[in-house]
Amino acid sequence: MDKVCLNSEPVFDMVDEYEGDGEGEGDCSAMEHDDETGSKHSKKEPPLPTIGLEFDSFDEAYDFYNIYAKEQGFGIRVSNSWFRTKKKERYRAKLSCSSAGFKKKSEANNPRPETRTGCPAMVVIRLVDSKRWRIVEVELEHNHQVSPQIKRFYKSHKKMILAARKARLPTEPVTEIHTIKLYRTAAMDAVSNGFSNVSEREGIHQPDHSKHLELKEGDAYAVYNFFCRMKLTNPNFFYLMDFDDDGPLKNVFWADARSRAAYGYFSDTVAIDTTCLTNKYELPLISFVGVNHHGQSVLLGCGFLGHKSVEYFVWIFRAWLKCMLGHQPQVIVTDQCKSLQIAVSEVFPKARHCFCLWYIMQRVPEKLGGLRGFEEIKRQLNKAVYNSLKIIEFETSWTEMIKKHGLGDNKWLQTLYEERKQWVPENESLNAFFDGYVHKHTSFKEFVDKYDLALYRKHLKEATADVQSKNSSFELKTRCNFEVQLSKAYTKEIFDKFQSEVEGMYSCFNTRQVTANGPIITYIVKERVEIEGNEKEVRSYEVLFETNQVDIRCICSLFNYKGYLCRHALNVLNYNGVEEVPSRYILRRWCKDFKFQHVDLGSTDIDVYGPVYRQSHFHNCAVPIVEGGAQSEEQYKIALHELQELLNKFNLVDDS
Repeated sequence: MDKVCLNSEPVFDMVDEYEGDGEGEGDCSAMEHDDETGSKHSKKEPPLPTIGLEFDSFDEAYDFYNIYAKEQGFGIRVSNSWFRTKKKERYRAKLSCSSAGFKKKSEANNPRPETRTGCPAMVVIRLVDSKRWRIVEVELEHNHQVSPQIKRFYKSHKKMILAARKARLPTEPVTEIHTIKLYRTAAMDAVSNGFSNVSEREGIHQPDHSKHLELKEGDAYAVYNFFCRMKLTNPNFFYLMDFDDDGPLKNVFWADARSRAAYGYFSDTVAIDTTCLTNKYELPLISFVGVNHHGQSVLLGCGFLGHKSVEYFVWIFRAWLKCMLGHQPQVIVTDQCKSLQIAVSEVFPKARHCFCLWYIMQRVPEKLGGLRGFEEIKRQLNKAVYNSLKIIEFETSWTEMIKKHGLGDNKWLQTLYEERKQWVPENESLNAFFDGYVHKHTSFKEFVDKYDLALYRKHLKEATADVQSKNSSFELKTRCNFEVQLSKAYTKEIFDKFQSEVEGMYSCFNTRQVTANGPIITYIVKERVEIEGNEKEVRSYEVLFETNQVDIRCICSLFNYKGYLCRHALNVLNYNGVEEVPSRYILRRWCKDFKFQHVDLGSTDIDVYGPVYRQSHFHNCAVPIVEGGAQSEEQYKIALHELQELLNKFNLVDDS
């Protein structure tokens, strides 16, 4: 370790922080005037200095404390700095109230009056990870009166104002940030409000507030506290903020460690939920949602979007992709929206973009509800969309609907038809992740307060399903070998769905071969299915079976969008004497041991020494401990004791 030395000389001049003449006096009068005019408007409270807050540089930490001090009514100075002697690199510093300590007695004839009181108020910041500064000690109490109404002008505040004048507009690009930078907006507001007359004289344009997050009273502080808490309790927490040139916050994205690890497992299909934006909720929430091995929705990141436009979608998509180390999903499912379509094609060119039919059909009353004969139109539309097995069936039903009701000029239906190849059947697992936690008038503050509860309940549901799938024996309802085989592989939720297909084999009948082309044989399987009301009809399903490789395809395409074989395909396999489902049709992502065996090396962009990989791999190793510790009170106490010992060792390493 490098030798260190204590340097009591601060970076800034250690003269009195209070100046009452010269240039400072002129600035003081300007500040007094502007404070009076500014008092008519509500001012945002700056965040309190808190242990654990991190900053990208020493200057940012200093500016943060300086802004806080200005709002409270005291000045600051660097009272101590610690340096590594070899590198001459500062690694620790103490920022104190300007009244800290005492001055040496002066022998001058007319000494300046003593302004220091030995005030204990201070923060200590320390360099961590060789690039970020963290608050490690805080004392907020003063031993003297402080008040923003006391018109004193401190030297540290003067430096802040001069720096703001020199560089009024930020120029740095948006990058990953680990510190809470909401205070930057407060700083810019303090300067622009304090010198609004100067801005007008110099022709500085006024900010456009139509395309940024509309934070109400208490929202900014709630979001700030949320990020502070997440960063402290969630080491692999990732977030980005997007500010415009005038300071207001445009967009926010974040993903916790669980979301980043979950994407390592379930990166095949991602739904981007924009329900809050489409329905114009007060909370402009956008969520990235996947499906876990139980068929449950799993959060892969979320954010707030200041405007529903291509530019804003592109920003948050790139933020999410950066968070996931550039690993693109195979399929992206969204609502049908032109802005989304353009942004997805730009940021995810390798992914297949699909439109969820559930979103589309939910919009039918809005788009067609005013038409004459709406109920009949809706019935025919549902028939074309949901009951068509072959292309010719869909085209015939669609054409009949358009002609019968004179809908040839309907723009929405025209667009819908043109993009029909991108439709995918709705998946209940991809429904809104925060359904039940967000309503039309949910505020930012209310949402971040509910966020932990929503994730806790989802994680508890997944953990419960893991235990049930591993330790429970599934009830068998038939004597079919397929059922026995998959009961040993699938998680309970997926097995239940597959089991209904096995049971459905008995509603199929008259399986017969219709054509043969070498090893490829075409079968027709008939089934009685329910239609409107309690009525039933017999439908014919075409199944292709390749005898050499035991490949099988059914026209119902259940395997394509659910990931397990349908009753019609199972019927043909059984008809041909195949006793087990071929392994290619048993997707690993639905298996109960998937998370134990899965290591995501599908992308060369994944850093096997990085935090996402470590998080994912460590989670795999820890799950058996969690499950074993839950088996009995004795095992629970042993596991808890060992975990506490491990945490103590972590703390010792961190302190050193």
